Amino acid sequence: MAPPLRWMASVLYLAVLSTGLYYAAAGLSPGWSPVWFAAALVALLGVEQIKPTGRGIGLLLTRMALIEVVVAFDDAGFARPLYVLVPFFAYFSLGRRWSIGLAAGYLAAGTIRASFTPGWATDPEIVSDLLMLFVGMVLTIATAAVADRQRRSRVRAERLFAELHEAQQQVAELSATAERNRLARDIHDSLGHHLTAISVQLEKAEAFRERDPTVADRAVGDARSATGRALSEVRESVSTLRADHFSLTRAVAVLADGLDDPGFSVSVELTGTEGGQRRDELETLYRVAQEALTNARRHARADVVYVSVRFGEVRVELEVEDNGRGFVPELATGNGLAGMRERVASVGGALHIESEPGRGTRVTARVGA
Repeated sequence: MAPPLRWMASVLYLAVLSTGLYYAAAGLSPGWSPVWFAAALVALLGVEQIKPTGRGIGLLLTRMALIEVVVAFDDAGFARPLYVLVPFFAYFSLGRRWSIGLAAGYLAAGTIRASFTPGWATDPEIVSDLLMLFVGMVLTIATAAVADRQRRSRVRAERLFAELHEAQQQVAELSATAERNRLARDIHDSLGHHLTAISVQLEKAEAFRERDPTVADRAVGDARSATGRALSEVRESVSTLRADHFSLTRAVAVLADGLDDPGFSVSVELTGTEGGQRRDELETLYRVAQEALTNARRHARADVVYVSVRFGEVRVELEVEDNGRGFVPELATGNGLAGMRERVASVGGALHIESEPGRGTRVTARVGA
């Protein structure tokens, strides 16, 4: 039971104690000794300072016994209102049925006690006392029910808060994992192919350094060019993706301009109007275009690539087609195609790859409803 409720009971004990002591001090009952009366009330105050363990049945029985002691040594009847506390505490220790049962028992006991007084049924004071006891019991049970509902609601809210906190931690962990995966894909898409090409050219230069210096110099020059292209793509990607407003049209145009040269022609065709689409979906298509163009240049040995971007109200479709040597998609291995599929799937899109050896490759990505 909540501490404020125990303090309310303590206030009632103090009220009864102060009233009884005043009654004794005023000499209104010369033969009455308030010692046991006060001692039992002080003991009740001590009980309320004990933190209950389990259901608190032991404390309930202790309260009931001490209240009987107070009533037994109460010459003026001031302690009778304390009976209403028993169903109140029983509601939290034993439940609603026991609380109602104890209230009915106290009402029955009060009625039986009153019946020993001749003419009690027509005595307004006795009938009024029984009525007030009944009203007090009803109000006590109703108050206990409200307090119990509040306690249960608080416990449920605390449990839900704990579950929410745990869910937030899980979301944070999943977000961190997703971010690590995204960074891994970005590194692969923007730097992986260039670093591979640079490594191949440097190995070639080392192998031909003494046999054919001209070939070695050309390989070093190609490696230097690949390094420049890698740095350029990184700068373009960072500047594009950091922009407050991401434009797929501009990003694809910048990407195509950076790759277009006499040995590798890139054409871009735009259909529809960009606007209203989600940024994460547009960024995903940009990464797909970047990966597809890099693959066309590095692996497919294509020299002509067509890029088509078709905007709908919500849906966007990207198509990259090259005239390279092609491959069998089902047999392809590596991180590039897997990264594209993961990216598109993460935004609820679809990716389709068409290719055959000797017939080029077409990559189609769709996002949006």
